[in-house]
Amino acid sequence: MPSRRVTIAEIAASAGVSVPTVSKVLNGRADVSETTRRRVQQVMIDRGYQRRTSGGQRPVGLIDMAVPGLDSPWVVDVLRGAEAEARKAGSQIVVTSTERAPAGDRWWLDRLATRRSDGLVLVVSEAAPETVEQLAALRTPVVLLDPVGGSDPSYATVGATNWAGGLSAVEHLVSLGHRRIAALSGHPRLACSQERVEGYRAGLGRAGIPVDERLVHFSDFRTGAGQAGARAVLDQPDPPTAIFAGSDMQAFGVYKEAAARGLRIPEDLSVVGFDDIAFSELTTPPLTTVRQPLARMAAEAVRLLLDAGDGMPGPPRRVELATHLVVRGSTGPVAR
Repeated sequence: MPSRRVTIAEIAASAGVSVPTVSKVLNGRADVSETTRRRVQQVMIDRGYQRRTSGGQRPVGLIDMAVPGLDSPWVVDVLRGAEAEARKAGSQIVVTSTERAPAGDRWWLDRLATRRSDGLVLVVSEAAPETVEQLAALRTPVVLLDPVGGSDPSYATVGATNWAGGLSAVEHLVSLGHRRIAALSGHPRLACSQERVEGYRAGLGRAGIPVDERLVHFSDFRTGAGQAGARAVLDQPDPPTAIFAGSDMQAFGVYKEAAARGLRIPEDLSVVGFDDIAFSELTTPPLTTVRQPLARMAAEAVRLLLDAGDGMPGPPRRVELATHLVVRGSTGPVAR
């Protein structure tokens, strides 16, 4: 009967180091002290550790997803698409909420290394610098979904045509006669936040409308931020007649602020969102919004991970899926 293979988790425990440190030693990384390297190597010899052959490790059927939080319908749509695609490949999704902080801590990395993973999808998130190094040591494929600005270019990415979506929202409002149009968006370090506002600026520019920076407000994509942003732009001496919100959740916040001021939508204020989450058509009035294919984006991210695990050649792929405007009842002609 063949003897049981010694695992790197057991080597780590015997050497008194973390699993990623053992992986660094195995992969010849320079950022391990010589004393630690020798101790780990001696434990490997003593325990009879045998490294796997160069043919690679077998898939374990687990795909990790790090999401910024679990309190958004946006995340639900993403997880639905990822789970459906993973199921086709006989895999399961393991979800971790980063609570809007950079992904990865020592405990999480050790768990990831111990149980292994076929890959990691970072959803509108970024990895802490030390996490990037340790994921590389573990040879864990990473795909970024809606990448954060300044992300590692060695990772594959999946996104939507955010610029085109912002442009289509503004062109729709301009066609209705609006010229005082505000834009709310998420944190400016997010690529999607910047791209949606850049599309907004382009839409105004094409119509010959100067951008009033007092009507551009960055915060986050949640409802409370949408209400605060709406309050800020509606308090201006010459308030907007329309607001383009960078997410449907922000748009719901605009609805709340409009109601608090006695403004009717769309008679007094037109509103356009972004995402087309399930609740968008259930609001009163139903929300005009830019639809991005959230489930398809997540499915594509899972496919890219599985391709990476199969050793698909070539540089990291960049996938951008189309958005389109869905016109409902929250937009109308500017009041005369």
